[in-house]
Amino acid sequence: MSKSHMFAIAVAVVIMVAIRGSMGLLAVEPQRSAPHSRPVWAEVAWPFPLDQWGRGRAFRCAAVDCGSEVHLYLRAKIGFCNCASAIDDDEVDRIGDLDLVGGSHAAVGPGRAVAVHSMSGRSRGYTIDGRGARERRALTIAFHDRCDMIVATATIGGGELAAHEDAVLAFLGGDLVRRWAQAELGL
Repeated sequence: MSKSHMFAIAVAVVIMVAIRGSMGLLAVEPQRSAPHSRPVWAEVAWPFPLDQWGRGRAFRCAAVDCGSEVHLYLRAKIGFCNCASAIDDDEVDRIGDLDLVGGSHAAVGPGRAVAVHSMSGRSRGYTIDGRGARERRALTIAFHDRCDMIVATATIGGGELAAHEDAVLAFLGGDLVRRWAQAELGL
């Protein structure tokens, strides 16, 4: 091999190394999938043992779709709520299904009134601590028609509760949950 060929190869190697190095300096973090404008909920198997309220329905929204992974558990509780009045924070604490998800829980503040379809209810956020807790934040949303109640418990992998509350309420207000609630509550 002649000196001019070796020099050309050496220059080519230096140029390739320089290009590769500059690509590393100019590299942009890989583009991640942007969350959907509407969360995508997939039904999953009910993960809890059978108790006096029976099995409910379980849904999952992946982090790519909801910003954080969210698990939502729905159950009908027939004849369980105070028929004469609105649901208050004490009732949300009492009828919620946070015991199913494990760990000890504490409310992060007062709840707020919500409406789902023609039913009124209340939403309240919680922190979950201790062994056995899958997630560290949760929402309980309870809404009723006369003496019958739907309880929704959402566990949230991260992020702010308020941001996820809107997505959960939008799902609860959808046709799938409306048809299920009608069948369960005989509306």
